[in-house]
Amino acid sequence: MAKILVVEDDHSVAQSIEEFLKAEQHTVDVVHDGQDALERLDVFHYDAMVLDWNLPRLNGIDVCKATRAGGSSMLIIMLTGKTDLDARLTGLDTGADDYMTKPFHPSELAARVRALLRRPAMVQDEVLKKGDLVVNTHTRKVTKAEKEVALQPMEYKLLEFFLRHPDRLFSSEALLRRCWSDEADISLDAIYTCIRRLRKKLDMEKDTSIIRTVHSVGYILDSEDQK
Repeated sequence: MAKILVVEDDHSVAQSIEEFLKAEQHTVDVVHDGQDALERLDVFHYDAMVLDWNLPRLNGIDVCKATRAGGSSMLIIMLTGKTDLDARLTGLDTGADDYMTKPFHPSELAARVRALLRRPAMVQDEVLKKGDLVVNTHTRKVTKAEKEVALQPMEYKLLEFFLRHPDRLFSSEALLRRCWSDEADISLDAIYTCIRRLRKKLDMEKDTSIIRTVHSVGYILDSEDQK
């Protein structure tokens, strides 16, 4: 599961990419020009960006340069109709992690995204564990002490995110930005409620919680149990 920004001015192509990536359980936002992409990147966190070369207002090369100049290590796949070697080298030298020539099938792009997400810096394990809690990210099956736990989609998304980012503190606003698209109808109150439900379903002892509250700051999942 990753949060991905698709930057593509062809609306039909963008829609196809969005549908395939969502089918892979990713959270996807779509914009149609380079300036909107940079503005979105200033506000939201993304794990990867699918970036077309030829865009209105600001082209993909300039978006890629600006993203890397800001220190981002986000995965970037460049899309273009250019087939010559120099163009491909330009895209990669600018900071793209991969390059796809149009036309392509969205299923191939989805496979490229999976391959990039398997890189060591961002390993997407199929099974995530904390103590006796086990989450299979492929089947979305959650077990606690070998007993299956039924989670709602929002609860599952938060749990997987916390398990992928242990020992990191997130505010409710950060969880909203990192786990949901900008169009999702999710409120901060829904985040609070979801965390309470997760604790009720997963916590086995009254004095411990899988997700710890840091007062007035946010929430953290500790890799080691706190005493």
